[in-house]
This record gives sequence, structure tokens and C-alpha cells, in this order.
Amino acid sequence: MKSQLIPIKDLSINEKSAMYSLLSTYFQGVKLDVFNADLNSKNWVILLKNKKTEKLQGFSTLLIYDSNFNGENFSVVYSGDTIVEPNAWSSSSLSRTWIKSVNQLRLEYTQNNIKNKLYWLLISSGYRTYRFLPTFWQEFYPRYDVKTPSNISELMMFLASQRFGNYYDPMAGVVRFPHPHQLENRLKGIPKERLEDPHINFFQQQNPGHMEGDELVCLTEISEQNLTLSGERMWFG
Repeated sequence: MKSQLIPIKDLSINEKSAMYSLLSTYFQGVKLDVFNADLNSKNWVILLKNKKTEKLQGFSTLLIYDSNFNGENFSVVYSGDTIVEPNAWSSSSLSRTWIKSVNQLRLEYTQNNIKNKLYWLLISSGYRTYRFLPTFWQEFYPRYDVKTPSNISELMMFLASQRFGNYYDPMAGVVRFPHPHQLENRLKGIPKERLEDPHINFFQQQNPGHMEGDELVCLTEISEQNLTLSGERMWFG
């Protein structure tokens, strides 16, 4: 697959149509107006296409913005709709492109103040997305083996309340949208053997409504120092 990072405003009508079609193929409850509203609220998108046919095989929308909490200025990258065709799940194209793209945007958005931190605000209704965190980042929350520090918990609640309003349940730590995207039945659920992974088992316990589309709010800092060895290979590779 080939990948590209482009501004939302530069998407063609055909690309937008292909994105909606791909999302609708693998998720239930996808409404065109909701899809368009979500897309228009983002400012960047990563597209994954077949090298030969140019067919869209995956995408991930991004919103990069600045924020302030408790006197600290920082930047945030929020992941929106994300999908990769199941036959391409074994490919590392999305994760590699995502990390490289966010690093590129990090340099652009923090160039006026390079000391600004960049946080990744992730909401996850699927264990595959949540598993991205321990694979590539050393410190992230929530997690099974470390209690979320109070300052991080407060920051997560602030960002989630700011972004999702009444759809966010701070007690449960999840977002419940009125029209949630749910995976098609054949893709739903967590295979029993995957629950042996403590991260995935934790995700199921922390987000028991994931099959109905509940999204677990997660946070990590995007920095070289926070990368795992796998993350370093993506970042520097």
C-alpha cells in the first residue's frame, strides 16, 4: 500500500465518497451527515491506497489543535474515523504512516514553541486500536498495570469534556455517541485467546460496552522519549 497525509480541504469528491463507502462496509450505523460533520471537524487525513489500482484501503482522520490546562500550553492530536480493510490488518502501513505523519505535524504545530508537549487523545471502541498504545508507547493511560496519575486523569477529563460534552461519561471514562459506529457482526467481539493479553483483557473490563460502540478515552504523550522499540522503528525507519 502507499500512504499520504493531506489536508481535509484538499480531499476530492471521489476520495470522500470512497472513505464513506469503506467505513460503511465494515461499520453499522454510519450516517452520511454524521460522517461529513466528523470529516469537516478534522484538519488532516491519512489515506492508504493500493499501489497498483489506487483503490482506497484505509484512512484515519486527524484533528490537531492547541489547548491549555492548569496554566500549561500544549498541542493535541485527536484521532477521528479510522478504518483499514480486514485483508490489510497484517500490514503496518497505517501505524507507520500515522507515527511519521504525527511527527511531521508535531514539528509544524510546535515550531513556535518547541517545548510544547503533544498529546494523543484517542477514543477506542475496538481492542485492535487500544493495542496500538502498548505496542508503540511506553507510558499511556488507562492501563492494566499502573493506576492513572491524578494529573493525567484530570487532563483526560478536561480534554474529553471539552471535545465530547455530554456524550462523555467521566465516571466510566467512555464516550457514548448518539449514533455510534459498530463493527459488522462478523468483525465484532474479542477472540477468547486474545483475552490472554493483559492489555486486551483490561480493555474489555474497562469498556464493557465496546460492542455497542462505547469509546474508551485514552491519552499518551507523543515524544521520542515515550516510544517503545517498535515505536522507534516506525518513527526513525
